[in-house]
Amino acid sequence: MIQEQEWLTNAYLETVKRLQTLIATPSLSKAEHDVVRLFENWFTQDGIAYQRALNNVYCFNLYYDESKPTILLNSHTDTVKANTGYTKNPHKASIQNNQLFGLGANDAGGPLLCLYAVFKQLYHEPNLPYNLIFAATAEEEISGTNGISKLIKQLPTISLAIVGEPTGMQLAIAEKGLLVIDCVAKGKAGHAAREEGENAIYKALKDIKWFEEFKFPKISKTLGAVKTNVTIIQAGSQHNVVPEQCTFTVDIRTNDQYAHKEIIAIVKQHITSKVTPRSVRLQSSGISINHPIVKLAQQLGIKTYGSPTLSDQALMPFNSVKIGPGESARSHQADEFILLDELKQGIQLYHQLLTHLQL
Repeated sequence: MIQEQEWLTNAYLETVKRLQTLIATPSLSKAEHDVVRLFENWFTQDGIAYQRALNNVYCFNLYYDESKPTILLNSHTDTVKANTGYTKNPHKASIQNNQLFGLGANDAGGPLLCLYAVFKQLYHEPNLPYNLIFAATAEEEISGTNGISKLIKQLPTISLAIVGEPTGMQLAIAEKGLLVIDCVAKGKAGHAAREEGENAIYKALKDIKWFEEFKFPKISKTLGAVKTNVTIIQAGSQHNVVPEQCTFTVDIRTNDQYAHKEIIAIVKQHITSKVTPRSVRLQSSGISINHPIVKLAQQLGIKTYGSPTLSDQALMPFNSVKIGPGESARSHQADEFILLDELKQGIQLYHQLLTHLQL
């Protein structure tokens, strides 16, 4: 117990120090190269062999055994751009009253480095009942094609992924997907004064009204209902011309009861506008409540829930859960921070999960 407490204290202190360094290193999506070099240096300092694929860095536990199941420990290195509301330098980590401030502290530098601290501790263990892969990946904030989806193609079969995101150390056992569709309502141009033409805006309004009122009937136990929001609309060029075209965009947060193609088919049945999906990559995800990690979390008193926010889980074609220190509500907000106590708790709970898990 004394040794475990000593390890936890040392791991926590190192994590705080490294998180401050991470914050000081800008890492916008598609520009993560400087943070990748940080991790390469840390891996080298820690005596851990690593590999790199574009701006993704990853490593296997020392006693990797193909006959064992493999757990992927994953979080992202990229951040969004600091918004104009910041009152502190987003890249100067500062600690005040148990709060560590800085861009990416909460989303997702804290979860990323807590996962790494535990991976580092277990790296040399010869008798793990599973393999571990730690991966710090790029482009999560933009769901880019050169992040986790690129790396997965190079990895062996994954039995389970633990995705590090700020969840208050609650276990997300399901996550909503994202489907964005662009809609075009067609009319006929004419002079407004002579009541000529066919107003595309009025056609679009009928379809928009349908999105406002329609409720997808299948409700998920963990994720609730499918949510739709019309978020962009464009039409017209001048005041006296009846517009011949109106375009609008719909943000659809999907549950695990519908495939994206099903939702698209339902939309097309009910509206007259032309429907074009931007992408069908970001599917909802979920794991059985009977999976060993879910049962273990319940035994450890960790709350489970369905997450409304998107992460790299949407790009993982295998079992995954999302859990990490910090709070989702702080992500992308001005003067982002994570609590120091949350970092210590994150390391401790990740360690408990991995040292007690039996797949």
